[in-house]
Amino acid sequence: MAHRVTGVLIFFFLFVHVLDTALVRVSPEAYDNVVATYKTPIVALLEYGLVAAILFHALNGLRVIAVDFWSNGPRHQKTMLWAVVGVWVVLMAGALYPVLGHAAREVFGG
Repeated sequence: MAHRVTGVLIFFFLFVHVLDTALVRVSPEAYDNVVATYKTPIVALLEYGLVAAILFHALNGLRVIAVDFWSNGPRHQKTMLWAVVGVWVVLMAGALYPVLGHAAREVFGG
């Protein structure tokens, strides 16, 4: 279920991204205003959520491929799921500062 939800969220992001990028041809000033909102701490949290969705979707996709194409995959799918979650948590911890560092400095100073 989480794989499908993250897929839909990623699709929604890509749709919005194409629309806001196309805005530069219609009105460069409006595009600049939209990009300025992307530099806010709230959007930084949403960006961290996007990183979370993409990482989980990619890692779980590899697990799904292993379940489908490895003869022992179905037998080990629960173990592989926990491995995906573990790797995901480690990578998300590593992404915390690069993605949210600027927002934290803006909110708390520094």
